[in-house]
Amino acid sequence: MDYLVVKWIHVLSATVLFGTGIGSAYFLLLTSLQREPATVARVARLVVWADAVFTATTAVLQPLTGTWMLLRLNLPVSTPWVAWSLGLYAFAIACWLPVVVLQWHMSRLAAAAAERHRALPPAYGRLLAAWTVLGVLALVAFLAIFWLMVARTVPWVGARPLAGGGTPLAGWADAGPRALRRPFAVLQDGPPLSRRSPCPGSPRS
Repeated sequence: MDYLVVKWIHVLSATVLFGTGIGSAYFLLLTSLQREPATVARVARLVVWADAVFTATTAVLQPLTGTWMLLRLNLPVSTPWVAWSLGLYAFAIACWLPVVVLQWHMSRLAAAAAERHRALPPAYGRLLAAWTVLGVLALVAFLAIFWLMVARTVPWVGARPLAGGGTPLAGWADAGPRALRRPFAVLQDGPPLSRRSPCPGSPRS
């Protein structure tokens, strides 16, 4: 599979994962604060459905496409920003999985209250509080992952220098699948080796 195709799948799935999570959480939270059982039940059912169709799918695609790109780029998992991104992603998913269960219970409680024409029970408020805390933690983790993927460095860890100068992070996005055919030192500061001007006195190809 072409590297750019996988890269775009990775970017789009990250966008869907983040956007669906933020959007569904926003509407469920605002609806829950209105305390109208029938409306809460409908919105909660839609949120559970959206998480099952969109969030779960992209949550699986993210590590698969990310791992594939790491292998193509010959980028070690021990690279600080990669390791931190993977750890934060695992943490975010660990927060998201209980959120799915909480949403399902919230939907059932709201539906039962609507059928009996009663207010939302106190148990719904407790579930909403736990759902909110876990959602905020997952949101912070995803924001940190986005920052790490853009900056490609961890300020409190720093980058490991290569033998020939530069860092293993600089230029990796431009190098792309060339890392399959060249030593890892191709990912040094500046453009890839194939784009550099020839050394003085060396024959031009």
